[in-house]
Amino acid sequence: MDNLSEALEKLKLASSDSATDSVESCLDCLLKALANNNTEASMKIQEMAILPLLPSLLKPQSSCTPKVANIIAEVAKNEFMRTPCVDAGLIPPLIQLLNSADQEVLLQTGRALGNICYDSHSLQAQLINMGVIPTLVKLLGIHSHNTALTEMCLIAFGNLAELESSKEQFASTNIAEELVRLFQKQTEHEKKEMIFEVLAPLAENDVIKLQLVEAGLVECLLQVVAQTVDGEREEDIAQLKTASDLMVLLLLGDESMQKLFEGGKGSVFQRVLSWIPSHNHQLQLAGALAIANFARNDGNCIHMVDTGIVQKLLELLDRHVEEGNVTVQHAALSALRNLAIPVVNKSKMLSAGVADVVLKFLQSEMPPVQFKLLGTLRMLIDTQAEAADQLGTNGKLVERLVEWCEAKDHAGVMGESNRLLSALIRHSKSKEVVRTVIQGGGVKHLVTMATSEHMIMQNEALVALGLIAALDLVAAEKDFVGASLVSVLHKLLSDERSAPEIKYNSMILICAVMGSEPLHKEVQSLAFIDVVSKLRAHENKTVSHQASLTEQRLTAQS
Repeated sequence: MDNLSEALEKLKLASSDSATDSVESCLDCLLKALANNNTEASMKIQEMAILPLLPSLLKPQSSCTPKVANIIAEVAKNEFMRTPCVDAGLIPPLIQLLNSADQEVLLQTGRALGNICYDSHSLQAQLINMGVIPTLVKLLGIHSHNTALTEMCLIAFGNLAELESSKEQFASTNIAEELVRLFQKQTEHEKKEMIFEVLAPLAENDVIKLQLVEAGLVECLLQVVAQTVDGEREEDIAQLKTASDLMVLLLLGDESMQKLFEGGKGSVFQRVLSWIPSHNHQLQLAGALAIANFARNDGNCIHMVDTGIVQKLLELLDRHVEEGNVTVQHAALSALRNLAIPVVNKSKMLSAGVADVVLKFLQSEMPPVQFKLLGTLRMLIDTQAEAADQLGTNGKLVERLVEWCEAKDHAGVMGESNRLLSALIRHSKSKEVVRTVIQGGGVKHLVTMATSEHMIMQNEALVALGLIAALDLVAAEKDFVGASLVSVLHKLLSDERSAPEIKYNSMILICAVMGSEPLHKEVQSLAFIDVVSKLRAHENKTVSHQASLTEQRLTAQS
C-alpha cells in the first residue's frame, strides 16, 4: 500500500508535467494495486483526490488513455466510487472517447461508462441525452468481429433498453438490422442469450417491432424453434421459450402483426398454426397466444374461423382438460374469445361446439382461466338468442356464475360473472332463463351490479332486471325486496352523475315493479314522484319523456 501512495503522489506530479513515461508507470502501479485489492486501492485513490486528475489524461491520442479508462472501470466496480467519478467530471471525456478508432480504448471506455452508470436510471438517462445510443450502434456495426467489444455493446444496450426514453433513439438507428445480422452469425447459446436479452425490451416498442420483422428476425426465431423443439438440454428448452415468447411479442404490434399475417397466407402465420397441435407445451402456448394476437381485427378473425382454426383450438383445449396446463388453457380461451367478437363468427363457432368445450373448464379453480372462460361465453351469446337460452337454463353454469359473483378477491372474475349472468337474460329474453337465475340466487348480484362504477355494467344490470320484472315479477318479488332494489333505483335517479341511459332504464324498471304490492309500497314510501318530476326538465329528450310517463304512472297508482 506504501508503493500505491508513492505512485499516487508521483501521478499527481507527473500529470501536471504531462510526462507520459512516468504517468504510465504510475498507472501500471495503480492497476496492479486494484487487481490485488480493489476496494482498498479505490479508497486510497479517493482519499488522495486522484479522480479529478483523470479527465485531463483521457486524451484520444495518448497511449495512457486505455489504462486510465481501465482504472476508472475498475474503481467504478465499487458503488461508493460511482458518485465521485461523476463529480470528477469523467463522463463527458469518456463519451468523447467512444469516437476513437482504437479498439482497446473503446473497450475500456465502454466498461468505465457501464460501471459508473450501473443500476442508476438517472445516469443512464444522462448517457442517452448525450447521444450515446447512435454511437454504440455504429460501433457494433464497425466492430462486430471483435467479441469483447460486441459483448460490451450488448451489455450497454441491455441496460439502456430498459429505459423508456431510449426506445425512440434506438428506433432512429439501424439497431434491428445490426442485431439480426449478429444473431445470424452466432452458434453459441450464451451469445444468442445475450442478444435475446437486448431484443426483448426493444421489441416492446411498436416501431422497433416492425423494424425487427423487416430485418428478418422472425425467420431467425423460427429457425431456433425448429432446432430446439425436440431438444432435452436445459439450454434448448430455454432458447425455445425465449424465441417463441419473442415471436408472440412481435405480434403485439398492429403493423408487425398484419405484415406477418399476410391475409392469412403468410408462411410465418402458417408455421405458427403448426405449433398448436405440437406435443410441446411451450409451443402450444406460443401458438395459441399468437392466434389471439392475430385475432385483433375482424378481417383476420373471420378469415381464421373460415379456415378451421377453431377446431385446432378446441382439440388443444380437449387435451388440456385432463393435462390441466393453466397457461395453455388461458391462451386458447383468449384466442377463442377474440375470434368470437365478429358477429358472423358467433353462430359458426357455436355450431363447431365451442360452448360445450369451454364448459368443460367450469370446475377450474384458476382465476385467469375462469376470467377467459366467462369472457368467451359472453362473446359467443351476444345477439345469439338460442345459445343464450341453452346456457341460461344450464343450472350448473348459473350456479357457478352466482358463486363467482362473490369472488371478491378476483374483481375481474366477479365482474365477468355478473356480466354473463345479465347477458344470458338480455339475449335470451326467456322466462325459463329468468327462472333459472332466480332459483340460482342471481337476482341480488344483478341488483348490486346496478351500483357498479362502470356505466356499461350498470346499464346491462338494469336491462336484465327490467326483463326479470317483465317476465316473472311474482317469482322475483322476494329477491327484489331482499336486495333493496327500490332503494337502489332511488339512489340512481337522485344522483346527478348518473348517465341518461341509467336514469331512463331505472324509470322503466320502476314502472315494471309497480305490479308488486310490497315493491309498490316501497316506491310510495320513498317519494319517487318528487325525483321523477325533476327529471321532466332533463336535457335528454328520451329521459324527460320517460319521466313524464313514469310520473303519470306513479300518480295514477298512488
